[in-house]
Amino acid sequence: MIKFNTLKQWLLSLGAATFVWSGAANAQTVSPVISDEVYSNLPFQMAKVQQPTFPDHSRSITEFGAVADGITLNTEAFAQTIDAVSQQGGGTVVVPAGLWLTGPIVLKSNINLHLEENALVLFTADHTQYPIIKTSFEGLETRRCQSPVSANGAENIAITGKGVMDGNGDTWRPVKKGKMTASQWNKLVASGGVLNEKGDIWYPSEGSIKGANACKDFNVPEGIETEEDWNSIRDWLRPVLLSFIKCKKVLLEGVTFKNSPSWCLHPLSCEDLTVYNISVSNPWYSQNGDALDIESCNRVLVLNSSFDAGDDGICIKSGKDESGRRRGEPCQNIIIRDNVVLHGHGGFVVGSEMSGGVKNIYVDNCTFLGTDVGLRFKSTRGRGGVVENIHINNINMINIPNEALIFDLFYGGNAPGEGDAPGAPKEEVVPPVTEETPAFRDIFIKNVTAKNVGRAVLFNGLPEMPIKNIFLENVTISDAKDGVTLNRAENATLKNVKVITTKGGDNLKMMGVTNITVGDKKYEKIGNKAESYKF
Repeated sequence: MIKFNTLKQWLLSLGAATFVWSGAANAQTVSPVISDEVYSNLPFQMAKVQQPTFPDHSRSITEFGAVADGITLNTEAFAQTIDAVSQQGGGTVVVPAGLWLTGPIVLKSNINLHLEENALVLFTADHTQYPIIKTSFEGLETRRCQSPVSANGAENIAITGKGVMDGNGDTWRPVKKGKMTASQWNKLVASGGVLNEKGDIWYPSEGSIKGANACKDFNVPEGIETEEDWNSIRDWLRPVLLSFIKCKKVLLEGVTFKNSPSWCLHPLSCEDLTVYNISVSNPWYSQNGDALDIESCNRVLVLNSSFDAGDDGICIKSGKDESGRRRGEPCQNIIIRDNVVLHGHGGFVVGSEMSGGVKNIYVDNCTFLGTDVGLRFKSTRGRGGVVENIHINNINMINIPNEALIFDLFYGGNAPGEGDAPGAPKEEVVPPVTEETPAFRDIFIKNVTAKNVGRAVLFNGLPEMPIKNIFLENVTISDAKDGVTLNRAENATLKNVKVITTKGGDNLKMMGVTNITVGDKKYEKIGNKAESYKF
């Protein structure tokens, strides 16, 4: 429950989203009401996100034999409680204070899973408790282990309260040597597991490394045909902690989600999703440890939450390559306000799986503290899809080792002339524009302040598809190791943009650009040879 004084203080300080809760103190009835302020000043039209409501009926998992000793496996108690509440038309499943060990939890329609204060739900390290199922991961259809928390086709569902869900991800994840200190690495290796041939990646089991070796395309294994084959790599089939697929009217509120086997929160093809006042915490070394991946969803609120991730923080996706284009479900109509990203590969991220398109996104009043990149847009040839009508406002960030802002259509490789790697190509045959060509366009970013960054800004478009119609206004980036690079961009405007680099000198480099406006200067066309300028 949110206390009135706390809510009042938040309203006065932020003037943004408001939640008013009705119901008994044990959260038997949940009826969140979102203030119209959330939708004020939107640069696009968006229907209000519908909120779930639940009958005033509750049952505790202890009524069905759950034991909070950290030893008893409570999978059946969770399932029986959910079934009992569902059979009564829905309501609240109460998880009291205590340490509750369990296998997978599957939510049904009209269920609010409510974790009371000091409730810790720990998912078992026995991977045989997680059946291997058909699902989607990293934008591709594949098989993975069932997620610790899941729902498919459910309506009117929620996870609320002040408790914690721990995915026991350390028992699943590989770990790279370079992400640990020498003592941490030595301790990890001594604990068991298997090293790769180079000795620089630790795997928790033989099955895990076997699965890794079967993967050529990210984390989707090839050549695994029989059930015996799949079972032999079970430890590699790391699930996302929370998987909601084709669900409607979903609420995540107050709870801490941590230590996920792979991505943490993954709503896929959902409608009317509200994420409010939650915390996501993954170790910074967690491989594929994204905090929140919103994929092909429509009407979403992400408000007043904190994300600490081993990969991307708040990420927008819509499927990968032909599979994503065939699904054809854009990620759209999303408001992201008043959030903090403490660590991650990117603070706010679009891609790289964006083949179904991304549009109508509003990001406002967010803080990034030490993310590898601040605002990150990424894709590559083969994806297709259009990212457009993205509006970002009031962003503060510090200690960003790479770019504060990047648009990169060469994700996973080097663009011609963008020579980070020795021998990077200088010229190439430009392919035609097809359905496989990704596009970034009509993106508006203003009121951004960043300090202590690597490169301030990078636009890295394709020769056949420049990054188009990008507007930066009121941006100040200081203590940057490098300045602004615009590579294959068209119709970009930089208004009141100030970049101060530690090396001094020219801090604007452009090549292959058309119709670029920087302050009061206009550059009609610059060829494929990089030229340097001052702001």
